[in-house]
Amino acid sequence: MVEKLQQDMIAAMKSHEKEKLTVIRMVKAAIDQEHIDRKRELNDELLIDVVNKQIKMRKDSIAEFEKGNREDLIAKTQSEIDILQDYLPEQLDDSEVEQVIDEIFSLVQPTSQKDMGKVMKEATSRLKGKADMKMVSEKIKARLQ
Repeated sequence: MVEKLQQDMIAAMKSHEKEKLTVIRMVKAAIDQEHIDRKRELNDELLIDVVNKQIKMRKDSIAEFEKGNREDLIAKTQSEIDILQDYLPEQLDDSEVEQVIDEIFSLVQPTSQKDMGKVMKEATSRLKGKADMKMVSEKIKARLQ
């Protein structure tokens, strides 16, 4: 995936795709910053973490733009999210996420809301990068109640 990012950056430069190039450069800068600050190895896991953070930031921005009724910014930010999602593994649909949560519940056997941490730890290890963790957390909370 990291190599794909490099190749896409070069391709975007050659084809003069300014928006895609800007997004890719931003991701590359964030990856390099994580690599330097936290001394993390440059690998696909780091790329997925950074891309997920970038998507989350943009979704938060879209929520704010909707409050301000800024359709132009919403469209621009959504197109950036679409570009970023190319660098994530294929996302699981709701039924697949539910199936994984079922497996986790049978493994962990939570008894109350206090077991949320145990369930989320297992869910994160299995679903990180493959599903929206906020949605996963909401599904788990609903089941624990």
